Amino acid sequence: MCSGRVDLSFVIRAFSKGADGVFIGGCRLNECNYVTHGNYDALGMVLLGQRLLKHIGLNPDRLRIEFMSGAEANVFVETVNRFVSRVKELGPLGRGEGLEHKELKFRLEAVSRLVPYIRLVERERMRVPVKSEPAYRKFFASEEMDRLFEETISDKLATTQIMILLQEKPLPTVDVAKRLGLTPSEVSRHLTASSRQGLVRYDSSRKCYALA
Repeated sequence: MCSGRVDLSFVIRAFSKGADGVFIGGCRLNECNYVTHGNYDALGMVLLGQRLLKHIGLNPDRLRIEFMSGAEANVFVETVNRFVSRVKELGPLGRGEGLEHKELKFRLEAVSRLVPYIRLVERERMRVPVKSEPAYRKFFASEEMDRLFEETISDKLATTQIMILLQEKPLPTVDVAKRLGLTPSEVSRHLTASSRQGLVRYDSSRKCYALA
């Protein structure tokens, strides 16, 4: 299967099912058998996925992509062995980062729900015009990417987390803020926007927010 067919949802599902690391092997860049050059799509997906992992408190080294030819069995073995050693150093997923299982599940669930939106944002606003690995790595480490991530994904992820919390029970702003590590004003901004969209409502009798 072309590495370009590996969707971000596959990666998040693997972590949600308990994988401590995800390795993706693709054919060498600029040697793709197809005009689509899907391995560049895979590279972009991994670089964005690493940023997402870091954002939710997981070590980005748990996700890795390497490019090699089918004739380089020795390179494949050495690369995978190095990756496995690194994952062992990191320890079990979540536990190695100091996250309890419930919190880990909560954070991965929020990212999983957001994948269709992230895929759309990547396609429309995070495409790199030049097909070269340095160009991809430079873009995904740039201040422009920082801004795009904050504007399009970070806020949306916080809203998704709020929706998951309100599914369990209605909550006041201060409790949501404490749970997510945000300021009450940040949470209030997300709740106000969600209320305008008809996603949440304010229960004045209990002084808390609930799903609409």
